[in-house]
Amino acid sequence: MAGRLAVSQGTPHGRRHARVGKSSHLNLCVLSTDRPWGALLASELGWKFYDADDYHPEENRVKMGKGIPLNDQDRIPWLCNLHDILLRDVASGQHVVLACSALKKAYRDILIRGKDGAPLKCDETGKDSQPAEVKLLVVHLSGSFEVISGRLLKRKGHFMPPELLQSQFDTLEPPSAPENFIQVSVDKNIPEIIATVLETLT
Repeated sequence: MAGRLAVSQGTPHGRRHARVGKSSHLNLCVLSTDRPWGALLASELGWKFYDADDYHPEENRVKMGKGIPLNDQDRIPWLCNLHDILLRDVASGQHVVLACSALKKAYRDILIRGKDGAPLKCDETGKDSQPAEVKLLVVHLSGSFEVISGRLLKRKGHFMPPELLQSQFDTLEPPSAPENFIQVSVDKNIPEIIATVLETLT
């Protein structure tokens, strides 16, 4: 069974419920709207970096561009595809950092188990087979609406307008036990965030 790490965005500071340990298969899945530090972390680790937003189908991009929040039906096929990407890299021995706004526990379950973790299946093929799992460490970047909104307003050229942030806060289910996660405040600077994650990995 391979490993993976996840990073998310949300609320209070300093919580930790991480079971990491050293693993030659450990990877990081960054669940956050604040992408640059995820890419920098991947560079620091020498791992491959993916931004999940690059894998949204065109219909999702158009919908968000119109200011319409995505629903489960929109997100589940996207998350299943991301699971397949993670699983492919695990199989090849590639370490990965994935930036992805997996706001609900159910979404994070899909990243772990693919369609077998989805309340609405992507397809029915192989439904009786043993699910291929990816271990996630969720790094939950916690911050206030005001702080994160201010950062989004400075982001240029992205298909999601800042006006949709409230819907993401409304959807957010912060990770909790028994999920494997740490929580880091977005008030920290990027070197401090990266140092916290690296400390968890050792």
